[in-house]
Amino acid sequence: MGQDINAAKRALRSACKAQRLRLSAEEKARLDKAVADRLFALSAYRNAHTLLCYVSTEIEVDTRAILAQALSAGKTVAVPRCIEGTREMEFYILPDLSALLQGTYGILEPDPARCEKLTDLCTGLCIVPALAYDKSGYRLGYGKGYYDRFLSRFSGQTIGLVYENGFRKSLPHDVFDCRVDTVLTEAHTCILNR
Repeated sequence: MGQDINAAKRALRSACKAQRLRLSAEEKARLDKAVADRLFALSAYRNAHTLLCYVSTEIEVDTRAILAQALSAGKTVAVPRCIEGTREMEFYILPDLSALLQGTYGILEPDPARCEKLTDLCTGLCIVPALAYDKSGYRLGYGKGYYDRFLSRFSGQTIGLVYENGFRKSLPHDVFDCRVDTVLTEAHTCILNR
C-alpha cells in the first residue's frame, strides 16, 4: 500500500508542477494577489500576532507580498530554515526581507546571524506550501517530509495556499501526513472541521 501511495504522489507531483509551469507571469501574478487578498481578509490572519510563512519559489503561490504586509503590520514573522543533514526545519524571526539568503534546495532562508530562532511553537498561524490540497486539508508536498515533521509538533493554526486547479476532492495520504485547518485558493476559502 505504501509503495502505491508513493507512486501516486510522484505522478501527481509531476502533473501539478507541469500545470504550474504553464501559468503565464501575468496569470500567476493575478492568482497570487487573489490568494493573498483572501488571506488578508481572514480573522485568523488579522488576529495572529505571529506568522510562520514559507518563502515561495517560482512555482508556488507567491508569499513575498504576504511577508511584506505582515512585517508592515507589526506581526512577528518567522520563516523556515532546513537543518543541514536532516529532514527537519526550524523557524527564524525575520526582521526584514533583506535577512534572507539562498539556502537548502536553492530556497531563500533566514540568515541565522541576523535572525532569532522561534522557540514558541504553541501559538501563531502557519502558512503551509503544497503542490495540491484536498477538501479534507491533506496536502501534496514535495516529498521530503519537512512540513509534516514540523506540523506534527506545531499547535497553532494552519492555512494552506494553493491555486484552484490544485484544490482536489481527495489526495492520497498516509498516517504521517498532517492536515491544515484552512485551504485558500484564488476562488475559495475552505475552513475545515478537524
